[in-house]
Amino acid sequence: MPEMKDEKEIIDGCRKSNRRAQKMLYQSYAAKFLGICLRYAKDRQEAEDVLQDGFVKIFKRIDQYSGAGSFEGWMKRIMVNTAITNYRQNLKRYNQIPVEALAENDTECTPEDFEYTYEELLKVVQSLPPGYRMVFNLFAIEGYPHKEIGQMMGIDVTTSKSQYSRARKILQKKLLELKLKDITITHNE
Repeated sequence: MPEMKDEKEIIDGCRKSNRRAQKMLYQSYAAKFLGICLRYAKDRQEAEDVLQDGFVKIFKRIDQYSGAGSFEGWMKRIMVNTAITNYRQNLKRYNQIPVEALAENDTECTPEDFEYTYEELLKVVQSLPPGYRMVFNLFAIEGYPHKEIGQMMGIDVTTSKSQYSRARKILQKKLLELKLKDITITHNE
């Protein structure tokens, strides 16, 4: 059997439930989409589950892709929607943090004063309360407007905006704490 070379050939193979085509599609996009899933999930295990669910949906719905627009964008939207569905299904088991615990940090340093690794940023984003994490990712990373986020998550536009604002404040505080902790450890050694 000849090697599949282009995206159209892989898509056609996936439409015919060709395992090799499905494997090629998965291998081509799994790493990129895992990065998306990691931003929405509370940890790597949950992100991997979301990734698997997302690819199952892609394979089941591939006939719905019309060929208009970016195939990657079409798949990305399925991944994001799968992450939102996962969030809704697990909402009750996520720990909710009381608003009082989210007090602002009144130090003179800001997170912009430091450099962060991808792993540090990802860990801090994953530590956000679930609703805040979802809204932050959808707005700041994916670029969805608050109105659409509200529709996707079943919340009011003002709720989306306030959760985004609070998420930013929490992220700034945690990023600053992370670097101040590093400075303290380095100074004490």
